Amino acid sequence: MKIEIYIAQLLYRYQCVTVPGLGAFLTEIQSAKLEQGSHSFSPPTKKIAFNANLKNNDGLLANHIALAEKKSYDYAVGAIQYEVFKWKKSLEENKYLTLKNIGDLRLNAENNIVFTPFDQTNYLTSSFGLAAFVSPEVKRLVEEEVFSSEDTTQTVTFIPTEPRTISPYLKYAAVFVLGLGLVGSVGYPMYENQVASQTLLVKTAVQKQVQNKIQEATFIIENPIPAVTLTVKSSEKATLPYHIMAGVYRDQHNADASLKNLKKLGFPARRIAPNKNGYYPVLYGSYATFAEAEKAKKEINNTHNPDAWILIESL
Repeated sequence: MKIEIYIAQLLYRYQCVTVPGLGAFLTEIQSAKLEQGSHSFSPPTKKIAFNANLKNNDGLLANHIALAEKKSYDYAVGAIQYEVFKWKKSLEENKYLTLKNIGDLRLNAENNIVFTPFDQTNYLTSSFGLAAFVSPEVKRLVEEEVFSSEDTTQTVTFIPTEPRTISPYLKYAAVFVLGLGLVGSVGYPMYENQVASQTLLVKTAVQKQVQNKIQEATFIIENPIPAVTLTVKSSEKATLPYHIMAGVYRDQHNADASLKNLKKLGFPARRIAPNKNGYYPVLYGSYATFAEAEKAKKEINNTHNPDAWILIESL
C-alpha cells in the first residue's frame, strides 16, 4: 500500500500528519514571494517540514486509510506499520528514500533523518491553481532634450505710439461699480442673517406642531398577529463532530458491555450508529471543537487508554 498518497491528501487539510513509528510531517503557511533578481513571483504556499520525534499514533492517518480503503481501523494500523518497516529498511540500506509529491528522506553521518521537501506541489488550498510566473523587466524611457548648435536670434523692434487718453465717462463708471461692490459686501451678509433667522423660526414652529401631534396620537391595532412558537431541534451530529474512540466491536453485546463499563468509570460514553462494515463504535465522549477533544484525548491516553484516538465526523 502506497500510504504516501494518503499522507499527501491529509497535508491539504491538516497542519500535522503523523506516521506512527517514523515521524510527523508539519506544514507552515508562507506568504507570496518576489524574487527581485529573477523578477519572479511565487503564490502563498505551505512549507513542509519533518519531525522524527513525533511518532505516537494519533489515529488521523489510520482512520483516513480505513475510510478510503473501506477496511477496519486495525487493518489500516497494520498496513502503516508494514510500510514504515520497509521505509526504514530502505533508509538503512540506501541512506535515501523518496516519497512521491512529499519530499526526500536521507540519513546523515549521525544516522538522523534529514528531510528535503518537494517544492513542485502546493498544499495550500487557497492557492490552488496558482503557479509562479516571471514578469518582464520594466524599462523606463528617459526623454532627452536636443538643442541645436545653431544660435537663433531674433530682433524685436519697438515702435513708439502716441499716448492714449482715458475718457472721463469711464472714470465715473469705474467709481460707480466700486460703490456697488462696497454696498454688496456689506448688505449681503445682513440679508443672509435675516433669512437664517426667519428659517429658524419656521423650523421651531413646525417642530412644536409635530410634537403636539405625536403626543395626541393613539395607535390601536384591531387584529394583532398571534404569537408564533418555533421549536428548533438540536443536531448532535452538527454540534459535536469530534469523537474520542474507545473501540469498534463486531458484536453488539460486546459494544454494550464496553459502553456500560465506561459509564461506570465516569466517562460521558455513548455509542453511535454502526458503520458501513457493520461494526459498532463506542465513544469516550463527543465534543464541539477539536481543541476540547484533543485535551480530553491526552488525559484519556495518560490515565486509561493510550490507544484512544479522535474521529472527525464530516458535517
